[in-house]
Amino acid sequence: MDRVILIVSTICFLAAVVHTVIELRGGVFQPMRFNFFAVGLGFIFQTAFLSIRGHALGRCPLTNLFEVFIFLAWSVALIYMLVGPAYRLSLMGAFTAPLVVLLQGFSLIAPIDVRHPVKLPANPWLEFHASISLVAYGAFALACIAGVMYLLQERQLKTHQLYSIFYHLPPLPDLFAAITRLLWWGFVLYTLGLVSGFFVGHPLPYIQMVCAFGVWILYAAILQGRHLRRLAPKRVAALCIIGFSAALTLLWGITFSAQTHPLP
Repeated sequence: MDRVILIVSTICFLAAVVHTVIELRGGVFQPMRFNFFAVGLGFIFQTAFLSIRGHALGRCPLTNLFEVFIFLAWSVALIYMLVGPAYRLSLMGAFTAPLVVLLQGFSLIAPIDVRHPVKLPANPWLEFHASISLVAYGAFALACIAGVMYLLQERQLKTHQLYSIFYHLPPLPDLFAAITRLLWWGFVLYTLGLVSGFFVGHPLPYIQMVCAFGVWILYAAILQGRHLRRLAPKRVAALCIIGFSAALTLLWGITFSAQTHPLP
């Protein structure tokens, strides 16, 4: 039943992608309202899936890579729903939906939904550590998407080849302001995730922690460079893409189960 709900959610996001492609092929790019509605509906079904899976497990649904991918897709949609209207970036739906479709489509096709028997009580600190880290990933993902939008618009201005999508992109200053805010939100949430990892009651894998601190240092350097104006907006946008790509390599370390993380 829960997978059916997830499939419906994926179809909603796919509808936004298809609508965008049709608009682009027709030379008229006006997908904002439809995309926001489609993403919002998909988000509702995502939430329903996570709720059902969480009640079935008796804990936060992050016990395998399948659930981590879905939680990440939910985090991306959540951050989009929060910041899209606020910064007039509803066009972000045209860029956000393909990422969610990719994450959920892969999760549904790949044999990664391996159930782990939970024999011990859930660890609240461990669940907070994992969940807040993935919500931070959602902010980093949106910063990455905004970075792609920034570079796309900057390139069109530089080459003087203006396509229909150009006229629906927010101005470069607005995009860069959104990138900065998303970076700060993600950084604060990611910092909370790292700090909470010290309260789980047992040591986390050493390699995982080193990589996690590496990603934290990378984003701290980006924000520091932005604050000191040592990084040009174009470079910040490019580093957002690089940073999120690096953060994705840590997904394997966010999963947890009673067997792999026993309580003392």
